[in-house]
Amino acid sequence: MDYFLTEDQLEMQEIARRIAQERMKPVSEQYDKDGTFPWDIVEVMRQSDLFAILVPEEYDGISGMVMDLAVVTEELCTVDAGISLAFGATGLGMYPILLAGSEEQKQKYLPQIAAGEQLAAFALTEANAGSDASAIETTARKDGDHYILNGTKQWITNGGEAGIYTVFAMTDRSRGARGASCFIVEKDTPGFSFGKKEDKMGIRASSTRELIFEDCRIPKENLVGREGTGFITAMKVFDKSRPMVGAQAIGVARGAFEAAARYSKERRQFGQPISSFQAVQFMLADMATQIEAARALVFQTARMIDSGARRYAKESAMCKYFASDVAMKVTVDAVQILGGYGYMKEYPVEKMMRDAKILQIYEGTNQIQRGIVASNLLKEF
Repeated sequence: MDYFLTEDQLEMQEIARRIAQERMKPVSEQYDKDGTFPWDIVEVMRQSDLFAILVPEEYDGISGMVMDLAVVTEELCTVDAGISLAFGATGLGMYPILLAGSEEQKQKYLPQIAAGEQLAAFALTEANAGSDASAIETTARKDGDHYILNGTKQWITNGGEAGIYTVFAMTDRSRGARGASCFIVEKDTPGFSFGKKEDKMGIRASSTRELIFEDCRIPKENLVGREGTGFITAMKVFDKSRPMVGAQAIGVARGAFEAAARYSKERRQFGQPISSFQAVQFMLADMATQIEAARALVFQTARMIDSGARRYAKESAMCKYFASDVAMKVTVDAVQILGGYGYMKEYPVEKMMRDAKILQIYEGTNQIQRGIVASNLLKEF
């Protein structure tokens, strides 16, 4: 389908495609095997001004528009969702500053992100606080002109590699969710350290680590917004970031579909390519249709957000769960079309299937997304 992308968007798409195909694709298998962080690809992204797309022009960026991010994210994830998360997770970590930060915070941190000088990370999840984000146990105690953070965050994307962390902690536990606040913590702050790097099923080139705060003292100026507004900030961030998970899913699904379609024309059985068999044709037709439907939902939601819509939690949640469910189904079907070869690591579809699974889990499980959609729907009746 023609989504009538602007000239700027087409240029961004082409830059992202070239990075994915020329720089990421040759190293994707090795990075997945080793689980190492792709700093060389990050440098390519930086030199190509890809990080500037995350940030509005007034803070030395070139965009900040959700639609632009969706276009770029799809192209990157068509090759490798794990490597691409260095870019995507930086956007997630940046959003609390962009949406709720002071002008001083924006002027200090956003130009660094736009220039690719610093990656960012979003730190909400804990061992006992996943879907129930209001159950966080990390605390921040006011002490004169500082806050003192104590606690542990778990499964933080870009953990240990990012230089800027937006961290959620309880400033008043007695108020429940309304007692949570958001803080900016820089990597080298005393009392801030990292746990082991997690050994994951998929997105293995992405760094996932614990963040450990032990009497970590940060200046009061690093409070994002007001005390007690952290939970609201986190929910606003997710509303804006979940279409990006949808875009990741479209990319993964598209990469798997294209690999399966090419293979179906090359693989011969019973004297003819398997693409001539109706069973395979119907699988490919379903895969293509599901990807197109997911893209239409994600792109339209992105444009709605960029237009200044006041409420889009329902549509954002739809993007996240629909597109990630599509990615899981399409990648499984791609493995099926490749048969035994699809199960082997020398072909990319088994990796794409492993990568797809996390899309149904992080930034709110798909079961939670369905709850968000339902609760917003029922308010309309």
